Amino acid sequence: MDDVRFERQYRTTHSEGYLIFEAGDRLGRIELHFTPTVVYGTLIVEREMEEDDVLDLIEQADDELVLTADVPREDFVVSVYQGRDLGTYSDEYFEEDEEDNNHEGE
Repeated sequence: MDDVRFERQYRTTHSEGYLIFEAGDRLGRIELHFTPTVVYGTLIVEREMEEDDVLDLIEQADDELVLTADVPREDFVVSVYQGRDLGTYSDEYFEEDEEDNNHEGE
């Protein structure tokens, strides 16, 4: 796939999460979880893709993200989902929503 880039969102001691962009447009995200022998990935694409393109994307993630992590691996297992982003929610969102609801009752 041409012009695909991965933008890291977070890193922990055993996992990483990336947004995926193609030609500047958001394509999806991938979550990587590192175990002592296997790397597990969850790939979410936000548009329909041919299986060959999905396989190319997995291979590119393997080359650019997994193999460069300097973590030994015997396998890279990826679950792929197609969907759309509905939003990102945090405690702050719920606190603001609760404050809005409290002000409505005044």
